[in-house]
Amino acid sequence: MRIFTNLNAIPEDAKGAIIAIGNFDGVHRGHQHLLQTAKDLARAKSLPFGVLTFEPHPRRLFRPDDPPSRITPRALKNQRLEAFGVDNLFSIPFDWDFASQSADHFIQNVLTDALGAAHVVIGADFRFGQLRKGAPEDIERAGINLTIVDKITCEDGEMLSSSRIRQHLRHGEIEEANKALGWSWEMSGEVVKGDQRGRELGFPTANFALKDTVHPAYGVYAVLARIEGEEQWRPAATNIGIRPMFEIPTAQVETYIFDFDREIYGQTLHVRPAARLRSEAKFASLDALVEQMKIDCDQAREVLKR
Repeated sequence: MRIFTNLNAIPEDAKGAIIAIGNFDGVHRGHQHLLQTAKDLARAKSLPFGVLTFEPHPRRLFRPDDPPSRITPRALKNQRLEAFGVDNLFSIPFDWDFASQSADHFIQNVLTDALGAAHVVIGADFRFGQLRKGAPEDIERAGINLTIVDKITCEDGEMLSSSRIRQHLRHGEIEEANKALGWSWEMSGEVVKGDQRGRELGFPTANFALKDTVHPAYGVYAVLARIEGEEQWRPAATNIGIRPMFEIPTAQVETYIFDFDREIYGQTLHVRPAARLRSEAKFASLDALVEQMKIDCDQAREVLKR
């Protein structure tokens, strides 16, 4: 997959593609339905399959004080799109200049001049341009072939959306989130040196900050962990939160990888939660904390065996 971040530098062989447009945060089953529609059109017409998306997520520009909400930070989103078979990803910087352009400007300068889009695929609720005044019929009026894809519903009849998946994650409902995503959600970050509390207690952890990733419900999880560059997913237990016993200032991910004894500071660790075991708690003593950690690890092993 080729990635382009500058509309003024699109090579000719990347133009004239079938273009799916959206934020695609989560690349969930609804997004996959839209992407598959575009991919099928591209393959049928022997044209490139392209995706037009925006970075950072527009929510970060319009509501900068909101809590972290990304289901898929940029690197993970790109990875999921590449796995889906996207040929060309147009990842456009979303700033105030871009957000303030008119709908007609977006159609002419982006879809026509920069991309030369042969066909555009969007969701039924897609709006664009300043104040979201642009509608699908504006694209059709400009002479661009258009396919509108309806949202899909979950088993309970509710619409599948990124917002719904964020709520599942914030409640620690990993299985429900993964069903909606259609893949196993993961977090990742650069492992940093902590205060060595875990090592002192006999449970050395690999720690990283979540940054702009949505924060799952605080607590202890059974997880699989993978070091960047390796293929193996290792069983582990992870605490997400502020550690009430020690009151660290910001939430972080602390992963104890079973049967593993290697320093991985500075490397990227990927963590896939399988199930939430319990919420965070403050214990009467360090001995009580250690006993609970042993129980957590035993439970995590059992969950991961299943």
